[in-house]
Amino acid sequence: MAKDVSDRVGKGVERTGPFTTVSGVPIERLYTPEDIPDLDYEKDLGDPGQPPYTRGIYPTMYRGKHWTMRQFSGFGTAADTNERFQYLLKHGQDGLSVAFHLPTLMGLDSDDPMSEGEVGKCGVAIDSLADMETLFKGIPLDKISTSMTTNAPATILWSMYLVVAEKQGAHWKKLRGTIQNDILKEYIAQKTYIFPPRPSMKLIVDTFEFGSKHVPQWNTISISGYHIREAGSTALQELAFTLYDGIEYIEWARRSGLDVDEFAPRLSFFFNAHNDLFEEIAKYRAARKIWYKIVTERFHCKNPRSAILRFHTQTAGCSLTAQQPYNNIVRTAIQALAAVLGGTQSLHTNSLDETLALPTEHAAGIALRTQQILAHESGITNTADPLGGSYFVERLTLDMEKGCWDYFERLDAMGGMVAAIEKGFPQREINDASYEYQKAIERKEKIIVGVNEFVMDEEPPIDTLLIDESVTGRQVEQLRKLRETRDNGRVRQTLEALREAAATHNVNMMPSILDCVRAYTTLGEICATLRSVYGVYEEPIF
Repeated sequence: MAKDVSDRVGKGVERTGPFTTVSGVPIERLYTPEDIPDLDYEKDLGDPGQPPYTRGIYPTMYRGKHWTMRQFSGFGTAADTNERFQYLLKHGQDGLSVAFHLPTLMGLDSDDPMSEGEVGKCGVAIDSLADMETLFKGIPLDKISTSMTTNAPATILWSMYLVVAEKQGAHWKKLRGTIQNDILKEYIAQKTYIFPPRPSMKLIVDTFEFGSKHVPQWNTISISGYHIREAGSTALQELAFTLYDGIEYIEWARRSGLDVDEFAPRLSFFFNAHNDLFEEIAKYRAARKIWYKIVTERFHCKNPRSAILRFHTQTAGCSLTAQQPYNNIVRTAIQALAAVLGGTQSLHTNSLDETLALPTEHAAGIALRTQQILAHESGITNTADPLGGSYFVERLTLDMEKGCWDYFERLDAMGGMVAAIEKGFPQREINDASYEYQKAIERKEKIIVGVNEFVMDEEPPIDTLLIDESVTGRQVEQLRKLRETRDNGRVRQTLEALREAAATHNVNMMPSILDCVRAYTTLGEICATLRSVYGVYEEPIF
């Protein structure tokens, strides 16, 4: 909003601009009541815990309970990662979050030729139920919530988790956690897809149906803007594409005959926390308000829980620098502050060394302590939505909301998100935004400390976590022994039943996948069978 405030506060001296957010949104010198003349408290804000939930989804927010401190962990073998889980739990983490290595994300076993050089490097290697049993050894699954960052093979890895719980004697109705299971953002940004969009969407709807009946406390999807932002989007694009992905999932589930109120309360979201404190806070506040309107006005849900947007946040990996890596502790603290002031339900704080390698135990401990200091020492948890009513924050929130609805109109006109992906629309939008941001850095309109300003000629090395090649040998040997000792006749039977189910219209795939998992069929074998029916997605050249 262009206005002249010089009569009120004087001309003053300003640095050379432009004054913009990380996303390039112009910022005024001063914000006053004139910037929010039409703001209606009841309609636009409401009290915390009341529609439209702009100020938070619970009346007391963190006065009642802190967010879940859920550090993302996974490397090497399942035994290696179980050791890290035990360390984090001992030091006060209260939720688990599993990072899988690239072959698992792509539906490949560790002994597949395509897995060479990647085993255990960027996450934990999980090839079968045996690995999942080791991963959670000594951890009672009915006592802790677990998030699993997996998308294309999410049904398989969730099935493994459910069977481990079954073997522990834990009832599925008591299990709490989340599978990411968000394939649309894979086509848009992260690119760890396997099958084409339409059969992939069918698998996701199957998890909605199965979860609502058998695992009612589980979030069967975490609709993720995190990777969209990591690919270079603006804050607005992250918000708009993520929420519209949520619309698309509801549409597909509704068309399959599911009642929206049966599964919508278990939809969850996952957002990025970038460096621009106030832009990020506005993004989270706008997200809750927009989702409330979508669910009540577009889908006419009656269950109040369907309209509540719950979200996890991870600090921005793309903001971390290899140069002067200790600066990343400060960046992460600011980003975590934005997530908490924005009302997140759970949070992962990145470690200082993550641009160089997977985090060391020491770096992971500092990242966890960052959250604990915010929770217990900063004072920001003493009141709900402490920035509510700020002229600046409310203006940013309203502008974020308007921009989001504008994107929705364009996506609706294209026929939805699957159609938009097939046309390459969100991919191009993100590419353009990323290019503009890089140009701003190169022009020094955006300063990255230690990268394009305040540079050091020589920097002392830091210790990093090394995942050596012995991991591959250990994992492949375990897999060889599994194939020798399991009932391979049963494996063949379960795979044939899986193939028949995949080729049959309107059959929920979860029971067949669970049977495969119980027989110690590997993830790669299950995915190969599904590929034979569904095919493999190849991204068009735009």
